[in-house]
Amino acid sequence: MNILSTKDLKKIYGSGENSVHALDGVTLSVEKGEFVAVVGTSGSGKSTLLHMLGGLDRPTSGSVSVDGKEIFTLKDEALTIFRRRKIGFIFQNYNLVPVLNVYENIILPVQLDGNEPDKGYIDSIIETLGLSSKLSNLPNNLSGGQQQRVAIARALAAKPAIILADEPTGNLDSRTSQDVMGLLKITSCKYTQTIVMITHNEEIAQLADRIIRIEDGHIVTSRNGGQVS
Repeated sequence: MNILSTKDLKKIYGSGENSVHALDGVTLSVEKGEFVAVVGTSGSGKSTLLHMLGGLDRPTSGSVSVDGKEIFTLKDEALTIFRRRKIGFIFQNYNLVPVLNVYENIILPVQLDGNEPDKGYIDSIIETLGLSSKLSNLPNNLSGGQQQRVAIARALAAKPAIILADEPTGNLDSRTSQDVMGLLKITSCKYTQTIVMITHNEEIAQLADRIIRIEDGHIVTSRNGGQVS
């Protein structure tokens, strides 16, 4: 079942001779539970694509469907609510709230929606990500790898339809990057969680189920990722 799809997605900045086609007719689909890496160099359009998939920016033309809903038919306020409920984000710089401890950061998206956290599920995430001993710590008392694990837990907490990860290992050393990627892979499998990750790192991308390569706003190849031995 397709949980995420785009059709002829275009994003053009500027007009006339000075126009830049950041996305130029991108059509793709992602199955429920799939872990997809979108790979491209700087300026390829991968970040623009992620912003469109997450409803953070509106396309010039084309459509994005998440969990059966065409998101750009929604007005801004409704789109904000949909995004909070259906889309989890993991950013390169973690984006944790510095005055909240680890546990408070993890359950924040659920509370923002006025819901009670599913304690059993949250506890399972915390254990899977190895955060049980860090719950009362503030983010600035954690290493980069630990902060990114908190960000993954936060993204999972609201049981989103999809998680979008923007260069999630960009600020981490190679060993910590491999650890974080392993945890993304484990959580994708364990919770049948759909993850779309953008990265310029070819080695990191190999851990995904499928790799989509983007250049100059076009998808140029799509193939299965490498196997984790």
